[in-house]
Amino acid sequence: MYKRIIRPLFFLFDPEKVHHFTFVLIKNLFKIPGISFFIRKIYTVEDKRLERNLFGLTFKNPVGLAAGFDKNAILYNEFANFGFGFIEIGTVTPKLQEGNPKKRLFRLKADKAIVNRMGFNNKGVFAAVKNLKKNKGKIIIGGNIGKNTTTLPTNYTEDYLTCFQELHPYVDYFVLNISCPNVNSHAKLNDKDYLIELITAIQEENKKFQQQKPILLKIAPDLNKIQLDEIIAVVIKTKIDGVIASNTSVHREGLKISERELEKIGNGGLSGKPINDRSTEVIKYLAKKSNKAFPIIGVGGIHSAEDALEKLNAGADLIQIFTGFIYEGPVLIKQINKAILKREMLKEIKN
Repeated sequence: MYKRIIRPLFFLFDPEKVHHFTFVLIKNLFKIPGISFFIRKIYTVEDKRLERNLFGLTFKNPVGLAAGFDKNAILYNEFANFGFGFIEIGTVTPKLQEGNPKKRLFRLKADKAIVNRMGFNNKGVFAAVKNLKKNKGKIIIGGNIGKNTTTLPTNYTEDYLTCFQELHPYVDYFVLNISCPNVNSHAKLNDKDYLIELITAIQEENKKFQQQKPILLKIAPDLNKIQLDEIIAVVIKTKIDGVIASNTSVHREGLKISERELEKIGNGGLSGKPINDRSTEVIKYLAKKSNKAFPIIGVGGIHSAEDALEKLNAGADLIQIFTGFIYEGPVLIKQINKAILKREMLKEIKN
């Protein structure tokens, strides 16, 4: 029903307006008595063989919702009913910011892709905390944090620390977003020495809490092998808990959309099917070159169970979906989990 009726209807309208409308719709839908149970029965795959233990956390299954979808932690309780194993909120910044001027979100239907230049639009860390206080404990929550666009380079670390301190009691793990192409002044965040300094500062702050939270790094899919080697070196040196590979891409190769239409859209991060192969290559390189020295969450272009299995086979321990969720609908979560479960059952038979 989603791909035949709901998606074609939604795709008639501006994607950002549809996103906000969908949030209102889902929020109200789940106020209906019994709807949570009904949705869980349709989409959730329950089996101990889907569980994954990473960073000291037990994920009920390996399929998560990537950051950027529920920026302000509004619908995580509702999304938990669609069969996700974990949900990442954000990117959250210390202060409210409107993001880049509209129009800033574009569908590339023929490519099953999206281009966005949202610019970390969110209501700020204190609004996220207010919403996270309503957590019903159904699911693991990740907190994706970043800096405000207007923050001077000398204060980048302070921004990350503010978000870390405020969110710490309310999320299960953290992600340092250093790779978004839609905010300015990211050059410093790509500097290896500063990255070590930032991670170290966050880790020192983490030690002040009685319960320390896992910290991961989110990287771009456009890094070359030298840059990926630097990421591996940073992760091993700092002993950060893992890497999310990968964010959106600035590249536009091999798209079906015309050059003229691309020029109209302008700059922004590309997500969806076109970055699937590159994301998988990055995962494979990180896993092989590091000898699987750290956990990897794979994200980028997952639109089918086969895409998800490719990420896992390449070296990902968990996966996340975003654009695939928009194009394929919530059934994608169930399809992926069923495929993973089938693979686990086949392993048991062989053993």
